Amino acid sequence: MKIEKYTFITGASTGLGKELALECARLRKNLILTALPGEEINQMGLDLAKKYHVQVKTFELDLTQIGAVEFLVDKIDDLEIEILINNAGVGGTQSFLEATPEYIDQIVMLNMRALVLLSRLLLPVLKRQGKAYILNIASMASFGPMPFKTVYPASKAFVYSFSRGLGAELKGTGITVSVAHPGGMRTNADVTRRIDSHNRFIRSTALSSAKVAQICIRQLLRDDELIIPGVMNKLSWLMFKIVPVWMRLKIMRISLRNEIKSTKPIVGNICK
Repeated sequence: MKIEKYTFITGASTGLGKELALECARLRKNLILTALPGEEINQMGLDLAKKYHVQVKTFELDLTQIGAVEFLVDKIDDLEIEILINNAGVGGTQSFLEATPEYIDQIVMLNMRALVLLSRLLLPVLKRQGKAYILNIASMASFGPMPFKTVYPASKAFVYSFSRGLGAELKGTGITVSVAHPGGMRTNADVTRRIDSHNRFIRSTALSSAKVAQICIRQLLRDDELIIPGVMNKLSWLMFKIVPVWMRLKIMRISLRNEIKSTKPIVGNICK
């Protein structure tokens, strides 16, 4: 009897998460999808199952809540998972003084804690597949500190460090750990306005979430451990290595202050 295997994607209702789900469905991979309540993930699951003839299981829950990750893992305990994609994340642009404790806690709990716990609790399932994958979605922001974001790039730097360390630890087990660093993505009108408030170079790094998803899944399945989608983002990565931190911070401070002035500060992730 054929054993059905699944790809598990968090934050799958919109943006990059949705495109990752679509890309995996096109490859005829069964899906486990999570999203916040009220984001119509159940309907999306039904549509994908019908169009691509795959099995799709959906869950609505807030992964920042204590016990939510453990509850979810318990619900899928009888399923075989070969790919885990930790995509769910949150961020935004505002002064640190204006950031509420609840906002900061949400970044820490979702971008870091939920990702680590899901990886740990699902690792035994992944390990018994023979060949399996973990894809953690970080950001170009993870390569350096940023004023007016502060906590967000720090959380994504954590994702990068955690992913590379875990990948080295799991060498020889059949599990590949990849970390992806998307730049800005024009996922909606507001995010597009925020991207367009920056200089020409930053605007040139923006890709569609569909293109980023295609690159991520392609490179994941060929065991690439570091994924930087797009030529301009690779160039940006090199600049992060060459330009001194003090100079980058000065440039970022001007650019992000302009973003705040030209758009209303909201909680939202334009860097992934």
